[in-house]
Amino acid sequence: MPVILVANPKGGVGKSTLASNIAGYYARQGHAVMLGDVDSQQSARQWLALRAAQLPLIQSWDVESKGLLKPPKGVSHVVLDTPAGLHGKKLASLYALADKLLIPLQPSLFDIQATYGFLQTLQDLRAQSGGKSPQLALVGMRAREGTLSAQQLQQFVQGLALPVLGMLRDTQNYVQLAARGLTLWDVAPSRVERDLAQWQALGDWLDH
Repeated sequence: MPVILVANPKGGVGKSTLASNIAGYYARQGHAVMLGDVDSQQSARQWLALRAAQLPLIQSWDVESKGLLKPPKGVSHVVLDTPAGLHGKKLASLYALADKLLIPLQPSLFDIQATYGFLQTLQDLRAQSGGKSPQLALVGMRAREGTLSAQQLQQFVQGLALPVLGMLRDTQNYVQLAARGLTLWDVAPSRVERDLAQWQALGDWLDH
């Protein structure tokens, strides 16, 4: 059961957008997927409540009588959304659980600085893990082609020894779909053609 962790301690970088669309990608393929929050705000659960019953199923945590959370029975793929400020023991436990760790970041100096510090922390966790560590990759979020900030982001990621799975464009498609509990894979491909093309490398990475 692959566990995909979407994490960055910086708030507002697009973690929930990325996590929900990853879950939608797996669900459209016919996988039994769970989208879970590691967040008291439970934004993923709120998004799932908006999702129509006829759409490909995305499940949430099962809550046991003692208040413990666990994946529902039969789940084949787990996607975990995480809160801002993730650090310490909680980050270490999630790092140990994950098979793949996807780091979204936006083209801003503050996001780049926060992400650089986060990558240093992940390096430390890798050194402490005794060999087991998730695959890491970066995804640029809300990137506007031709802007100085997008160029700065490109320069930053090129200097890292990590795969960069794309620069997802700044579009209202994600906002409008999220407001209805939808993902890119729940609407006519012609409506989101440019966005689906930007997910090609990301999808290949998720599948292997």
